[in-house]
Amino acid sequence: MTARGSIAALLTCMAAAGAAGPAMADGVPVGVPLEAVETTLGVDTPRVATGVPVPVVGAPEAPRHHTGDLLPTPLIPAVPIAADLGSTRITSPVPNLLGRPETDGEGSVGAPATTVRTRTPGLVLGVPLAMPDGSRLGLPGLTAPKLGLTAPELTGTPSALLGLR
Repeated sequence: MTARGSIAALLTCMAAAGAAGPAMADGVPVGVPLEAVETTLGVDTPRVATGVPVPVVGAPEAPRHHTGDLLPTPLIPAVPIAADLGSTRITSPVPNLLGRPETDGEGSVGAPATTVRTRTPGLVLGVPLAMPDGSRLGLPGLTAPKLGLTAPELTGTPSALLGLR
């Protein structure tokens, strides 16, 4: 292989890896292996297929400085985290639904893929000192200390589907 062919192969591999990266970041599909239970107990086991979410951490919000405060607000910023919950499907055989073998069916529970976003709580802290005051020879005054947490957030639209065939 020539040097030109090696470089072309390397660039092709890098382009394929770059194209596959964002698609793989959404979630990892997983099939739950229950065949050992089926062979051991001799019963039909449900089939479970789901996706393991891969959390993606976003940039924390920037602290804001307000006139008259010595510390920024919030002192510890909230961090956004997003994850795509993969679709989940559980199917199980339902034998003799109406007491006859010809009414055998399959029940299923499924949850379509959805995106869940969350934001961690942040910390708000205020020191018990005010800004230096010129009328008091540059000494800071005392104020009531502040301590608080910003509320965490959780948003998403999970849903479920129930089916019987």
